Amino acid sequence: MSTATPNSGRPTFYTVKEAARILRVDAATLYRAIRDDAFPAIRVRARYVVPAAALDKLISETAESGGCVDVARIAAERRIARDVERLSGGAS
Repeated sequence: MSTATPNSGRPTFYTVKEAARILRVDAATLYRAIRDDAFPAIRVRARYVVPAAALDKLISETAESGGCVDVARIAAERRIARDVERLSGGAS
């Protein structure tokens, strides 16, 4: 049940099951990573969706580096940046 952007035919968001299929991992693994804030997702009430742009970025970073992209490290950097912004009152 992915949502396509108008006139593009390409999804803007994937369900967790669809994203897991693309990444070739079990959906439960992806849900755990999302709940641990180790994978990018948007929570809409009790449901998560994965932005297609996040998957595209991970795929391109992997192709560029030629190695393993550590999503947990990226998530930790994102959390730190959020905390710094929150603590500094939004002034960066």
